[in-house]
Order: sequence, then structure tokens, then C-alpha cells
Amino acid sequence: MSRDIHIVQLYPRDMNIYGDWGNVLVLKQRLKWQGYNPVVTEYNPGDEFPSAADLIVGGGGQDSGQVVIQQDLQALAPSLRAMADDGLPMLVICGLYQLFGRFFKTHDGVLIPGIGVLDIETHGGPDRLIGNVLSVSEEFGEIHGYENHSGQTFLGPDAKPLALVRKGEGNNSKDDTEGARYQNVVASYLHGSLLPKNPAIADFLIEKAVTRRYGSFDPAPASDADLAELARLSELARSHAANRPR
Repeated sequence: MSRDIHIVQLYPRDMNIYGDWGNVLVLKQRLKWQGYNPVVTEYNPGDEFPSAADLIVGGGGQDSGQVVIQQDLQALAPSLRAMADDGLPMLVICGLYQLFGRFFKTHDGVLIPGIGVLDIETHGGPDRLIGNVLSVSEEFGEIHGYENHSGQTFLGPDAKPLALVRKGEGNNSKDDTEGARYQNVVASYLHGSLLPKNPAIADFLIEKAVTRRYGSFDPAPASDADLAELARLSELARSHAANRPR
């Protein structure tokens, strides 16, 4: 019996400039290894939102891309907030991380309203925060990635950070936080892509999606060879990321 898991990729046409498609590829492969059938639907402005959604993934984009999707995203806002409140797992990176908050105010003073899934606000700054990041999370351990953003994001009382930064900037240049968490929503500034270097986050999203759909998570065992090669490649990527200069 096919055990489908429906992944919705938000706005890949306008919000996918930093290799965020790699996050979808990781989720697809790990679902297959665990005995589930990934079904990926790309959603762009004007499309009909899929009736089946188990896991939502969204990436980064330029300020111009955020303007393009703004009206469509606002139309989806009530549904996305309801799904987040109900525990549907989501991964949002950089530009969509910003727009899942309350607002993004650009360096030129343009206010782009967010959809309020996350209690955060973002202010565009004159300088870009660029480079490799090493952060630490109680939930996921070390998190490695690469940041490239001028927006500085600040968490409100109803959001908690994804991790605390050990190398790099993260959300902003002031408080050593990186990303945000709410229910099963994982938000981050880290590209590179995020999930190949951080499979614990991928498996968290998968477990939450499968449990929500089927009531339990019963993965099929991967072969020892697959697991060994996966561990080797993941550790190699993490080691390179940790040791590269900013």
C-alpha cells in the first residue's frame, strides 16, 4: 500500500534563489528510504493551493521576489496560520522566513506585511550578513549553514530561536539567535541547502508529517550501506562547513 506524503513547495519560481530546492530533494529521498512515497507540488502565485498538504517548504528570494508573491501570500495567510496552529510541519528559509513574520521593512522604508505565523519582525539594514554559520540547538544539536541577507530579524515573546550562534551572525548582529520555532514550523536564514547538512531537522519534519497524516511513524529500515554512506556524506559536509572561514 502506497503511503503518500504530500510536500508543497511554496513559490519556487520567485523564492528559490539560494538552492532551496535541495531541501525538497532531501525530504523526498529520506521519505523514500523510510518507506513513504513523496508527492511534491509546486505552488506559485495564482495556482490553486493543493487540497492535500502534509509538509510545506519555502525558500529565499530577493526583495523584488517578496513583492511579487506578497498579495498571493496574504490571500493564503488564514489557511497557513491555521495549518501552523494545527501542527502541520513547515520549513521556511530566508525571504519566506521574513514574510512568515509580522512585517519586513526594507532599508528604503517600504513596509511589506507578513502573515503572522511567527512573532518576528524584520528590518532591512545597510550591510549584508554573509558567511558560514555554526549554531547550536537543544533540539537538533549543531546546525550548519550559510547566510546571505541584509534583513535583521528580531523575535517577539511568542517565538523562540531555532538555535544560538557560535560563528556568524544569524538573525541579526545583536543577540546571537538564529532562526525561529513555533509549533512544528522551523524557520532559518541558513542556505547551502540547510537539510543536507542537518538531517536531524529533515527527520523531525518527516516524523511530524507522517504522524499527523497516519497517526504514527513507522519507517522502513534503510540498508546498512545506505545509512553508512549517508552518515559519511553528512558528516563531511558538516565538517567542511564548520571549518571554513566566514
